[in-house]
Amino acid sequence: MEPASARDTIIHPMAVVAPEARLGRGVTIGPFCAVGPEVTLEDGVALLSHVAVAGRTRIGARTRVFPFASLGHEPQDLKFRGEDSTLEIGPDCVIREGVTMNPGTAQGGLATRVGHNSVFLANAHVAHDCDVGNHVVFSNNVMLAGHCRVGDHVIMGGGAAVHQFVRIGRNAFVGGMAGVEHDVIPYGMALGNRAYLAGLNVVGLKRHGFSRERIHELRRAYRLLFAPDGTLKERVEDVAAEFATQAEVQEIIVFIREGGDRAICVPRDAG
Repeated sequence: MEPASARDTIIHPMAVVAPEARLGRGVTIGPFCAVGPEVTLEDGVALLSHVAVAGRTRIGARTRVFPFASLGHEPQDLKFRGEDSTLEIGPDCVIREGVTMNPGTAQGGLATRVGHNSVFLANAHVAHDCDVGNHVVFSNNVMLAGHCRVGDHVIMGGGAAVHQFVRIGRNAFVGGMAGVEHDVIPYGMALGNRAYLAGLNVVGLKRHGFSRERIHELRRAYRLLFAPDGTLKERVEDVAAEFATQAEVQEIIVFIREGGDRAICVPRDAG
């Protein structure tokens, strides 16, 4: 990395960039942006205008940030005492207007992480200590509370709100305006004001090239996992044995077995 005076950067005269900020090659900083002294902008990052980047924030190469986004300012956590914490955003992301992302806290490992090739539409929020995967889409006004984990290829519908400490597994879909209080299994689809599991994210599976056979096996495992007979623990053990060679089913089994601070999101009629 080169200092902010690197020749191949474009810094608008109405931007305020701390001399200590580290800028990669080909960085563009538009008018009325503010970049703090501990910020790192990797090659090709573009801050279009009115973007505020603070704290120990690193933005990955070629990520584009739109007006009024606020990245790296202190977390909205009353327990925060100014500890050194970080916000890391991967390469090739799109961060639209009004998006906010906060760094970590001492209670959550001092880091918030966002993966690569992800899209955050207007006014989405990523709170402190979250870990967001790659190729994720947050639609407008999605709200992610602290300490959440979101896997790769997750799509969040507009206005969805996720409770703190919730896990959302890989390739899951969360519907618009859903209130997610419980963990959503990989490949699952969560809908509703108080979100319930409404089947598998079949559209997403097809988009990612899953064969009909793999989708069929996932559906069969899903029906067995959330059948009315027995307990969830018993059904997990049965499905784990029956689908021992099915990688996607085993991924769901591992997700459920690992557990977390929240219960598993289940279908409305699940026992």
